[in-house]
Amino acid sequence: MVFMNYDEYSAKNHLLFSKLKVEIELVLPSAKVEHIGSSSILGAISKGDLDIFVGVDPGSFNRSLAAIQELDFRIKEDTLRTSDLCMLEHNTLSDVAIQLVSLGSEFDFFVSFRDALRQHPKLLHEYNSLKLDHSGSDVSTYRRAKSSFIAKVLQAHSKDKEQI
Repeated sequence: MVFMNYDEYSAKNHLLFSKLKVEIELVLPSAKVEHIGSSSILGAISKGDLDIFVGVDPGSFNRSLAAIQELDFRIKEDTLRTSDLCMLEHNTLSDVAIQLVSLGSEFDFFVSFRDALRQHPKLLHEYNSLKLDHSGSDVSTYRRAKSSFIAKVLQAHSKDKEQI
């Protein structure tokens, strides 16, 4: 895997997110649409991809999935898919993904992870180091390390919220 510095990909991704957010909100006006992933975090290194969180009411999940597919997205193969989570990728725009999530489900953590890294520079530094350490390694090894890191951050972040 090859990673880029924030300045190499951020402007393009922020513009693209703004455009896609408008399109998503037109078909899903009550959805929570957030820019997530590394490109949403100032100073994060990234593969340069754009990740979008679309949180919906659990009762409208299937209708929301169909609406997103009408926006030229397809369900991404070989990813976890449940009745509360579905990853989609754009048919023509490379490296653009949507995480469709039922709000309040166990998968409703993408924004919390982003916010933790935005609020804690030390965590962002650790995350960037993890990525650099896995540059050139196979995807499955990187994903395992990344998943472990995310779990650690979310656990610590939830403890911080409990103390407030």
